[in-house]
Amino acid sequence: MQNAAVPELAHTHARPVHWVATATAMSAVVALAGLLTPDPAKASQTPGGHSAPLTTEAAPDPGTVAFPLDCGPLGTVVEKKASGDLDGDGVPETVAIVHCNAGGGTPPSGVYVLTRPTAKGTTPRVVATLVDPADKQSVSDLTVRDGAVAATLLGYSSDDVPRYEPDVRQQVKWRWRAGKFVRSTGAEAIGA
Repeated sequence: MQNAAVPELAHTHARPVHWVATATAMSAVVALAGLLTPDPAKASQTPGGHSAPLTTEAAPDPGTVAFPLDCGPLGTVVEKKASGDLDGDGVPETVAIVHCNAGGGTPPSGVYVLTRPTAKGTTPRVVATLVDPADKQSVSDLTVRDGAVAATLLGYSSDDVPRYEPDVRQQVKWRWRAGKFVRSTGAEAIGA
């Protein structure tokens, strides 16, 4: 066995004082990170540097809305929802995928944008239809991020394609511009 050429060093043995110093340093880092985190009431969700401060108001609840769908006695189903500030006013909107409660099959979807009620005690309002059920498409992968709504539309190339097996898939994105939602598709929608 070889003897070490260097004597045993004191700093290679962890003592309780070393653990206390390490814990103190880590606590200071965590506390500093907490102080440097932006206040959520002033954070921005809109790209481009111009934004209104975010409110603490809750996003509209699609469960309280009568959607413009004619489903007869079946009623409607909110399949998915996502919320975020879409128009840069600091107040969150909700986007909902809604279809008739058919019980089976693949009923066409509608995608609706909801905003807060105008008067206290009233229900949220549908302010835009991004996908109309009359277009006979299904919608999946709904997200709201950085002021944009993104979704995947599933459709049919002809009336001969079975309704349970859509053969057309399209990536789309909507952004609020000049007072309306503008749709982009394909590579533009993925990269925009």
